Amino acid sequence: MRCKRICGFLCVLVVMAAIVGGYGWRTASATAEVVASGQMPLAAEASGRGSIKTIGIIGGVSWASSIEYYRLMNEMVRDRLGGVSSAQILLFSIEFGEFSKQERLADKGDWTLMTQTILDAARRLQRGGADFIVVASNTLNSLADSIEREVGLPVLHIADVTGEAIRKRGLTTVALLGTTYTMEQPFYRERLEKRGIRVVIPNQEERDYINAVIFDELCANRIRKESRDGYVRIINRLQKEEKVEGVILGCTEIPLLIKQEDVSIPVFDTTAIHAEAAVEYSLSDLKKRPVN
Repeated sequence: MRCKRICGFLCVLVVMAAIVGGYGWRTASATAEVVASGQMPLAAEASGRGSIKTIGIIGGVSWASSIEYYRLMNEMVRDRLGGVSSAQILLFSIEFGEFSKQERLADKGDWTLMTQTILDAARRLQRGGADFIVVASNTLNSLADSIEREVGLPVLHIADVTGEAIRKRGLTTVALLGTTYTMEQPFYRERLEKRGIRVVIPNQEERDYINAVIFDELCANRIRKESRDGYVRIINRLQKEEKVEGVILGCTEIPLLIKQEDVSIPVFDTTAIHAEAAVEYSLSDLKKRPVN
């Protein structure tokens, strides 16, 4: 008899746990559906300040520069909104070891795998609720049109916001440093030329050196004085011989190596410029309020 009572009691507990668990699961599921449908307001909306657009970052290309994007965006939002405010970000970080193999195939003309990887990252951000995409790599902004066409989210192109920064400074001739692809292909240069900016690139030997430092050192967060000196020599030569008025650090890893104090002409840090433009767009619908 006692065993029967114990077994009956245990059965009741199991049934109650199933009911509670099911209720909890249904509640969580329903909440997720409301959030996904956009029916549940964000904190900013609920406060009457307006909505914050969620920044979707395709990062990990490389992780060293992605850290800078994340830090800069959060610091900029804090400075803009005050208090303990921070950026509203979704970050998908690509595994760079495998991706670097895909990049080598792209260098040989086969962009299939690399494009698939970037589109997959963009779709993940879309499913997560990103309102627009920032590709944390100058080179991979060459796929911006494909992302917009295939995924349907706007991409904040790094060359466009860099071009605007140069135009505001009143410069007409700038040097472009970056990966071999960024320096040699038209996707970056043409966007700047549309704004009346003449783009000068280093010579072949210099381009090979710049590219090697990016992939062999900077992508692994290795910062060497010898490499900094090498970049400075190239910039100084372009200033003297090609009469460039400024220099674009057209790889998001190069600002880890070169700072404004290293050279005498204006430096355009594409990581910082891109991050600032993303924050401005993210907060563009917010009502102005005094900084705390």
